[in-house]
Amino acid sequence: MTSSPSPSFDRYAARYDELRPVDDNWWQVFDALVRVGNLRGARVLEVGSGTGRLAAALAERAAARVWAVDASAEMVERAKTLGVNARVARADALPFKPGWFDAVVLRMAVHLLDRPRAFAEARRVLGREGRIVIASADPEHFGDSWFTRFFPSVSALDRARFPSAETFRDELAAAGFGEPAVECLRQHRTMTRERALDVIRSKGYSTFELLPAAEYDTGLARADAELPERLEYDYHWLLVAAPVSV
Repeated sequence: MTSSPSPSFDRYAARYDELRPVDDNWWQVFDALVRVGNLRGARVLEVGSGTGRLAAALAERAAARVWAVDASAEMVERAKTLGVNARVARADALPFKPGWFDAVVLRMAVHLLDRPRAFAEARRVLGREGRIVIASADPEHFGDSWFTRFFPSVSALDRARFPSAETFRDELAAAGFGEPAVECLRQHRTMTRERALDVIRSKGYSTFELLPAAEYDTGLARADAELPERLEYDYHWLLVAAPVSV
């Protein structure tokens, strides 16, 4: 399956880190990726690297040798300021030799890609003992999102974009990977009313770009009227690691 059309992330670059801060939950996902993907000391390519925070952390905290690619030139420029070896490239046309990496990592990126082509490219650049490592939102819990009640189309839009565990198994197998290990990670999160409204108004999540204009305007007005001063909610991840099939 190919993901739905997604907006350019150039416009997100300036505020991307502000809207998605590095906090204890971020580091929990980082530690889980290092563990499930056996990334410590590995030769790693991060695909869809954004502003480079994960790539930089893998180099600093996991002693990995890291390369990074993103389709957004603005994101790549920001990653370079962190010292990340980043370049502009698409996930389905990676500028690397076959068998070059131990691991390909994608964090919150697969819903934006042509997955069959991206997974095939990941397989091409991985060595015989390589693995693909993915962190993605779990579509089984999209109805629990804090903003779903304001924007009724969100659940269907995101279920069409984010793969389930079963979909991951099928698509990775078709691309030349073995049986994946899949873990679910639940995180409890809090958010202030001010930050939640900022996320909506700035369309800080790509799904907002896909909403009908009337639904977006109505949902924003409802959120402004109804959001409490502090939100508490759960967020659910799928962590997937699959070896190259030889």
